[in-house]
Amino acid sequence: MITVTHDRFALRDTFTISRGSKTHADVVTVRITRGGHTGIGECVPYARYGETLESVAAQIASLPAEITRAALQTALPAGAARNAVDCAMWDLECKAQGRRAWELAGLPAPSPVQTAFTLSLDTPDAMRAKAAANAHRPILKIKLGTPDDMPRLEAVRQGAPRATLIIDANEGWTPDIYTHLAPHLIRLGVALVEQPMPAGADDMLAEIARPLPVCADESAHDAASLPALVGRYDMVNLKLDKTGGLTEGLISRDTARKLGLRVMVGCMVGSSLAMAPASLMAQGADYADLDGPLLLREDRANALHYDAQGLHPPPPDLWG
Repeated sequence: MITVTHDRFALRDTFTISRGSKTHADVVTVRITRGGHTGIGECVPYARYGETLESVAAQIASLPAEITRAALQTALPAGAARNAVDCAMWDLECKAQGRRAWELAGLPAPSPVQTAFTLSLDTPDAMRAKAAANAHRPILKIKLGTPDDMPRLEAVRQGAPRATLIIDANEGWTPDIYTHLAPHLIRLGVALVEQPMPAGADDMLAEIARPLPVCADESAHDAASLPALVGRYDMVNLKLDKTGGLTEGLISRDTARKLGLRVMVGCMVGSSLAMAPASLMAQGADYADLDGPLLLREDRANALHYDAQGLHPPPPDLWG
């Protein structure tokens, strides 16, 4: 039996990117019950890809009740719906076999991973204060993509002078803007810029100098999407809600490495349940951006643990 619910988690603060703001994380939770065991998974429908809570629920409702994880990979396209079902199936297999997810995947036991912490778009003064409050974190990710990006970035660097900075432009720049800003970003110690140009309008990245590494987000989905990015991007941000689950996520991670692309493992704004399988995919990644639970005011029971070592592997009572 497959059941679908809509859960809502309040955020600590309003979260803003160049496309809009949100005060809650709205997620779809999938539970699959078979043989006396129940597996659970979560996804975050993303309007950027035409997904809604309703469309994702309808996709899941179209599945046969006894579908297998292997059959799921072609029954639904890569995206949020397949992600929630795939991760619930991993959890179900773990409970049925009494083993952890990394054992089923043939991987070493995971270790804590350092994760970026995201500062949402705000005024320079507010972003300086937020950066100062989080200056102890080793990696800060800054949401930009507006005409006033440099004052905001200067303010963040003032607030957190020692943190590694990652910029996410959310498709808000042009090649000229990137070329103009890159030297200033390097001066401020920015490590990379994520998705500076719109997906589908990023061919110029192969023709211009990239003094600052560029990471694909909206341009990178599953493994099949990655070969076309070689020469345009230096890194890919893989998210389970884009790959369509952990099964394809692990394949995508390995494919990226074979293609010579560095790997970031990212997330939508979701609960600990969404981050748990992503933390397994993030083992050995160049960067992890799995801070969703840190942005929440409320979270799942048996939530993930974060400390100075980073994000710790999930407890079995949560997932996997």
